[in-house]
Amino acid sequence: MDAPVPLIAAALLAAGAILLPGARGRAWSMLGALVIAPVILLWHIADSEQLDTLTDRPAVAAGAAAVGLAAVGALALLFHRRPVAFPLAAALALPFRVPISTGGSTANLLVPLYLVVAAGALAYAVPRILGRATPEEHAVGWLERVLGLTVLLYAVQAIGSSDFDKALENTVFFFVPFAVLFVLLGRVAWTTRLAVQCLGVLTALAVVFVGIGFVEYATRHLLLNPKVIASNQFEEYFRVNSLFFDPNIYGRFLAVVMLAVTCVLLWTRRARDFALTAALLALLWPGLLLTLSQSSFAALLVGLAVLGGLRWDPRRAAMAAGGVVVVGVLIVLLAGSAIRLDLGSADSLDDATSGRVELVEGGLRLFGDAPLLGHGSGSFSREYRRAEDASGEQAVSASHTIPVTVAAEQGVVGLALYLALLALAFVRLFRAAARDLVRVALAAAFAAVVVHTLSYAAFLEDPVTWALLGAGVALARLPRTAAA
Repeated sequence: MDAPVPLIAAALLAAGAILLPGARGRAWSMLGALVIAPVILLWHIADSEQLDTLTDRPAVAAGAAAVGLAAVGALALLFHRRPVAFPLAAALALPFRVPISTGGSTANLLVPLYLVVAAGALAYAVPRILGRATPEEHAVGWLERVLGLTVLLYAVQAIGSSDFDKALENTVFFFVPFAVLFVLLGRVAWTTRLAVQCLGVLTALAVVFVGIGFVEYATRHLLLNPKVIASNQFEEYFRVNSLFFDPNIYGRFLAVVMLAVTCVLLWTRRARDFALTAALLALLWPGLLLTLSQSSFAALLVGLAVLGGLRWDPRRAAMAAGGVVVVGVLIVLLAGSAIRLDLGSADSLDDATSGRVELVEGGLRLFGDAPLLGHGSGSFSREYRRAEDASGEQAVSASHTIPVTVAAEQGVVGLALYLALLALAFVRLFRAAARDLVRVALAAAFAAVVVHTLSYAAFLEDPVTWALLGAGVALARLPRTAAA
């Protein structure tokens, strides 16, 4: 079996789940994609040491598989009987990652979310395959077309990539299951009550994560990620990441939750809700500060500007955000030595951004070497090390600027598709954003995520992006949700 063939087949099935007009075709595509993806992965690591743990202890492997299948079956039955349980379960599973060794490296995978997605796909697909579900309309817009094409193009451009393993892992672990998540959330009958319940789940998780972060900071001991632990030992500052494997991903999650809570704060007319949301923000803000995530601070600022523009006046909100940026620039100019940042020095900027400047410059050079089709999906790390003669220890998993990563790996074709996706997503989410709080929160959160990806990795590799788009697509189909 030639490796690219099944990979493209999985991507085709995932795209079919998004694009096919008939419910039965979407159902078969969902199940096919979720079945073939793990088969591809197992075949891919068949000769590696990772599979020895399973083959050496078949009884344990069989028992674990049985438990997993039983959990998926039980969840599928629950989602079939109570459809509102699926988005709540997805919100609960969204941030949790489990370290799994694949292809000689360790990937932090959203195993709980995969179980929820598989169960949701079963609950959706089986009644439609058997013809027992109520007929439904499925209008496919340009956003869905571009999303489906993006998934397929990524798999196709894995052919000839210098790091096919990375492209395969991204497709199997992220693009395929998250495409199914997007479809399932796009079929949810969203109401303000359901959205508030999801926010309650996310906020409760954020409070727990922040509490763990406080303990980490007080004890100067991190629970996860040896790289961050080692970094903290050699720096004057101390970054926390709670139960996340990366302070920036932790900060992104907190920023998204804080924007949703701020949305309630700005629009509520009840003193009790105002006091509760203010207290939550007062707790979450120092938790975000302890991540020292510059990208998360920028994302939160832009998200707040979006909320201000939708709540009051876009021009005033833009002026306020610009004022904050000006103050920051003045601080750098007037007190640059105190914060060890010199705008006139490329090395200083590179140090202040944890090597982002050097990575971006290298990524742009890679784009210049292969501007049309790029170097292949997932190839940035390997091509950067080759071109820049960089050490294998250097953190070059991506350029940490998503447009640069896309341009280097997929060329003008992939970059054009990425820009089209952004434009269509913003139009879809902002077109009716002023109608109710749910759409306002989704629009602000998506803007924040996009800004975050401009200085950090993971756009479509993050389920938050797909979840926001899925919920936004579902709400866009409705003339108006319930009054907030």
